[in-house]
Amino acid sequence: MKLTKILSLALVAVLAFSALALTSCSEDDTYNVGVVQLVQHPALDAATEGFEAALKDALGENVKIDVQNAAGSPDTCATIVSTFVTKNVDLIMANATPALQAAQNATTTIPVLGTSITEYGVALGIDNFTGTVGTNISGTSDLAPLDQQADMILDLIPEAKKVAMLYCSAEANSDYQVKEVTKFLTDKGIECQNYAFSDSNDVQLIATQAADWADAIYIPTDNTAASCAEAIWGAIADKKVPVIAGEEGICGGTGLATLSIDYYDLGYATGEMAAKILKGEANVAEMPIEYTPAEKLAKKYNADIAAALGYDTAELEAKGYIAIAK
Repeated sequence: MKLTKILSLALVAVLAFSALALTSCSEDDTYNVGVVQLVQHPALDAATEGFEAALKDALGENVKIDVQNAAGSPDTCATIVSTFVTKNVDLIMANATPALQAAQNATTTIPVLGTSITEYGVALGIDNFTGTVGTNISGTSDLAPLDQQADMILDLIPEAKKVAMLYCSAEANSDYQVKEVTKFLTDKGIECQNYAFSDSNDVQLIATQAADWADAIYIPTDNTAASCAEAIWGAIADKKVPVIAGEEGICGGTGLATLSIDYYDLGYATGEMAAKILKGEANVAEMPIEYTPAEKLAKKYNADIAAALGYDTAELEAKGYIAIAK
């Protein structure tokens, strides 16, 4: 009996030690997160920075983040995501639509969060999208109200009769934005025409053609356009055709004005979602897509380009526009 009791006590001690070890291991878990970013430009860079900051704030040294840049190639996005899947990372953050599409094709089990995505239904091929994907995918949207962006054209270029839509044909979300803005402007009696470039190689040529035809140009939140924004301005500057841009990064390189979100804040919100998933506080399949609140949207203008086009910056600021910080 004494031997049995001793063995029992020993077993209890072993089990207690094992439980303590497991608890300690759980507390010291390192979460591995893979980030695939389509291309380097200020908006996407800011979103990635915000995402990293939020995860570090929530998880400290218990999170390891591997950031990979695809240099504008959807094929490279697919390769990067495949590597993350092979490594069985705990979560993937996909920055921009082609990155999200690559993640969608690569895994149905690893949680995926998108950021800098305009419209998830379009990006993921979901008809009648209701706001929650319902699979291993969720995230944040960079969509600013497109009707308000179109209104900026009417407000700042009231004499415009022809508006060119300049965007990359390879980006589904750009096509969506262009269609929505075109509908709005057409209803206002404005003639719209698409000028779609296939990649960075023909963006300057197509931009020049757009400026030759149009009284104003609209560029949506387009990643290729963002990475070529200064080249676009170089191609159209002498035409004196104002550009209304979908986001601040594009506006900073080639635009007169924009209604934009803060991409760092967008990325930070995505990181907060990621922390909840990693800590087991939320199920990605039940998380609706998050949007920037209206009060955080800002009308901004590019002071240098406004001056080059002959705009009075005092009048712009009287209309509520804020100069983009240099």
